[in-house]
Amino acid sequence: MSILWIDGKSLTLEDIFLVSKGNQPVSLKVEAAERLIACRAVIEEAIQEKKIIYGVNTGFGKFSDILVSEKNLLQLQENLIWSHAAGIGKPLTPELVRTILLLKANTLAKGYSGVRPLIVHRLLDLLNHDLLPVIPEKGSVGASGDLAPLAHLTLVLLGEGEVFFKQQRISGMEALKLAGIEAIKLQAKEGLALLNGTQVTTALAVIALLRLEHLIKVADIIGAMSIEALKGTPTAFDPRIHQVRGLAGQMRVADNLLRLLKDSQIVLGHKYCAKVQDAYSLRCMPQVHGTVRDACQFIRSILSTEINSATDNPLIFLEEKDILSGGNFHAQPISMVADLTGIVAAQLANISERRIEYMLDPQTSSLAGFLTERGGLNSGFMMAQVTAASLVSENKVLAHPASVDSIPTSANKEDFVSMGTFAARKALDIVQNCEYVLAIELLCAAQGLDFEKKLISSPPIDHALKLVRAEIPHWERDRLMAPEIEKAYQLVRSEKFVQEIEAFVGAL
Repeated sequence: MSILWIDGKSLTLEDIFLVSKGNQPVSLKVEAAERLIACRAVIEEAIQEKKIIYGVNTGFGKFSDILVSEKNLLQLQENLIWSHAAGIGKPLTPELVRTILLLKANTLAKGYSGVRPLIVHRLLDLLNHDLLPVIPEKGSVGASGDLAPLAHLTLVLLGEGEVFFKQQRISGMEALKLAGIEAIKLQAKEGLALLNGTQVTTALAVIALLRLEHLIKVADIIGAMSIEALKGTPTAFDPRIHQVRGLAGQMRVADNLLRLLKDSQIVLGHKYCAKVQDAYSLRCMPQVHGTVRDACQFIRSILSTEINSATDNPLIFLEEKDILSGGNFHAQPISMVADLTGIVAAQLANISERRIEYMLDPQTSSLAGFLTERGGLNSGFMMAQVTAASLVSENKVLAHPASVDSIPTSANKEDFVSMGTFAARKALDIVQNCEYVLAIELLCAAQGLDFEKKLISSPPIDHALKLVRAEIPHWERDRLMAPEIEKAYQLVRSEKFVQEIEAFVGAL
């Protein structure tokens, strides 16, 4: 397997996707290690010259005015880790912890933090051995870095804390021994460098974005299935309509829908029916789905920069040998795009739920009520829509922006914070809710298409229906619904579902 070499400046979101799955080894580039050595020398020289440097020979936050004696500099770093490991809540998932380890190693590899190469190597040792620190999900306000969660990560480097290894929760020291890794003794500045930074917020935001980028393709496919099931018209997707508005995402979705519906006998069979226009949830898919696509492009641009940024404090500028205190640890850029991620994902779920309801109501469609041919005795998909409604309602609360809030901390030294970690965490929750709503729409659209006995779907939609039916049979009579939603959810999450449809129509 090829190795991903990191240097603090060339990491991509696609690299992160591979590493997050646990099957991509990572190493530090030699030239990056050389820069780390030179940068560390600047810190050592400053200590010898007894320069006052925040977090090296001073306290932290409000205690930054208090000098720490040279004999206590190493104890200062350990005390920082112990006291800041104050997170609570359920542990972050393996996917997220791998991403955090990668991002932390990459930002330190950039060579502005003053840590030894050993620190980056140890982070990569944890990653490559899949020793995943137990990091509680709550406890960061997204300023001065993700202090609490990153402290829990750092504990393991010291041989403390806890680790998930092969689905077992064990002590940090036991984990290091199993992998033959030595615990480290932090030197001056290194504890602060490990805790400062936006890596937890950014990891959450990146994983949310990657899942949403996959989901926007799935939404177009399932939306096209619903159009066929509801015998909709493709007129609203005529490229001339979208060109005169000129929005890239809107034009892309309209084109996707036309390609997905090409050669559909169902659509052509209703070309001259009395219905002039479809409901907005069908007709305005390009406008709604397209806006999500455009937002994703903007979010991607911010996150692609952040994953290769120096977000420590203070920063060491090697060429000038300057050590400058600033605020790159502040997660406001990520907080705001994380909120945007949640908002647009919520809208994708909202319009999907409306298509579900449209298919279930015999007054708005020609389909059997609740998609069951023996209503009364059977309830069909009645409660599936209720579940979708509950999820979109939850999303509307979660989509309230966290980034507009701030609670001063550290005795007003840190008087304006980003709340970025919560913004990104709830964005990921919204994306997952959206995945489930689209899974329910997939089930409903497949059921609706089954009712068409005379006309044939377009080739890609016919194949999508076959993919569903390979896992989930037609709903002839009521049976247990929850496992079928779960199977549809796994299909929505799978790369195979999109790849096989793209084999028919090209990239969506």
